[in-house]
Amino acid sequence: MLKVLEIENIAVIEKAAVQFDTGLNVLTGETGAGKSIVVDAINAILGERTSRELVRHGAPQAVVRAFFEGVGPAVQAVIGNLGLEPEADGSLVLYRRISAEGKSSCKINGAPCTVTMLRAVGNALVNIHGQHDSQTLLDPEAHVHFVDMLAESDRTLTAYQSVFHQFLSVRRRLKALTADEEDKENKLDLLNYQIKELEDADIQIGETERLNARRTELSEAEAVRAALQDVAYTMGGDEEFSGVCGYLRSLAAKTAPYSSLQSISEQLYALCDSAETCKDDAEQKLETLDADPEEQAQIEERLDQLYRLSLKYGATEQEMLGKLDEMRAQREEILFADRELETLSKSYDDLLLQVQAAAENLTKERKQVAAKLEKEVCRELAYLDMPGIRFVVDFGKGKLSSVGQDTVQFLISTNPGEPPKPLAKIASGGELSRIMLAIKTILAHKDTVGTLIFDEIDTGVSGRASQKIGLKLRAVAEDTQVICVTHSAQIASLAGAHFLIQKQVKGERTYTHVQRLDFDGRARELARIMGGLEITPALLSTAEEMLRTAREGSSQWA
Repeated sequence: MLKVLEIENIAVIEKAAVQFDTGLNVLTGETGAGKSIVVDAINAILGERTSRELVRHGAPQAVVRAFFEGVGPAVQAVIGNLGLEPEADGSLVLYRRISAEGKSSCKINGAPCTVTMLRAVGNALVNIHGQHDSQTLLDPEAHVHFVDMLAESDRTLTAYQSVFHQFLSVRRRLKALTADEEDKENKLDLLNYQIKELEDADIQIGETERLNARRTELSEAEAVRAALQDVAYTMGGDEEFSGVCGYLRSLAAKTAPYSSLQSISEQLYALCDSAETCKDDAEQKLETLDADPEEQAQIEERLDQLYRLSLKYGATEQEMLGKLDEMRAQREEILFADRELETLSKSYDDLLLQVQAAAENLTKERKQVAAKLEKEVCRELAYLDMPGIRFVVDFGKGKLSSVGQDTVQFLISTNPGEPPKPLAKIASGGELSRIMLAIKTILAHKDTVGTLIFDEIDTGVSGRASQKIGLKLRAVAEDTQVICVTHSAQIASLAGAHFLIQKQVKGERTYTHVQRLDFDGRARELARIMGGLEITPALLSTAEEMLRTAREGSSQWA
């Protein structure tokens, strides 16, 4: 239930804190005093659309806080599904700030959230029904929910949903397997090509590293070969060039005849021997040098192949081989899909029969419940001074969904002989509120929403009808907190908590205050509602009697 509503700088309300009770709460006040502003503030905290026009003139921002207590499992489930942590004691705090520029910031239990998240929680907490705000009653998609709420149990719906979810799972898998055959063939052709490409490549773990090392060796071998060739040629020469050895022998021969040059001659012969040895060593190494240009070309070609494959299938040999295994598995899945397809097709046919049978059972039960709902709504509406109303729960057959195959829509006929039509086309705002009140009266003990708000439900009705509406509101309030904005003294007299909304002008500014009334204050307000600005002793006495009668639970005003 809504425990406390705090409002700051909303329209003409500078600051207000309203502490609601369980049961029936009413808000009264003169026309234009700001009763609708309180409802606007509640709409804002429930995540409904707002505008900067809601912010009090001259204020930088408007703030609304709502404190709830005793929120049930349904609300806590919504909070949990939003990724937030519900409070163990069932308390809940909603916060919304609206800047003068129109920007909003929201919090749930102190945690930042979006307006959408706030609305999701708000929809589970409060239902607002006003002159133009009975959206759930006007939404045919919500009507099947009302019917299901009246059912003795949810076993039939639960049984249907169990088999439907199985059916849905099989259908999704079957749809995936029966995708366009051409697409499947194209995918299989591509997989075959890619698998062959990798298999033909015969990739080995560590191959790239080994090839790079061998390429380095071969590159160095070419440089060594060139150096050895230079040594052998320089030392040994050729037909045109005698080389170092030839020059040294020539010089030794020139110095040998002279005894004075004997030592030089000996050194030259020794150098000649060393040059010959050097030439022989170089030639020998050239003969044994392993530097095959063809091998190097092959290595370069293989490394290039591995590089191109890595761009397509993975940076490393491990990744490429892993991709190969993955594509083989995909191919096997496609090749053996026909077998699974056959199995799934049989399961689909079996489950379709089961889900259709379950849907028929659900429809049968709903129609029984709907007949009961029609009678009870008509009875409640007759009590609420809407006699002769024909209320019809119209069934159609739609596609199978999580709630069955039924399309359900509430229809009414307000005049005898007129065919029933959708609520949106027939009912006025006041009629919609009374229809919703009738439905809520019937379903009050099963509704998970903890707070109902009725905005001027008494519009266009007589005092006698207002009294009956008030009695119904009080009855509903035994199971659900009810907050009602009203101009009816009869309804106001039946409330457990009565709040007066007053507008005052101070200086050049208008201020609205919200005040909880005691017995005397309530009597004066009831007298004002009944008689206007002049409160006579007779009116005051009548108001006091109304309050005492309401307190005693008498029905003399019915």
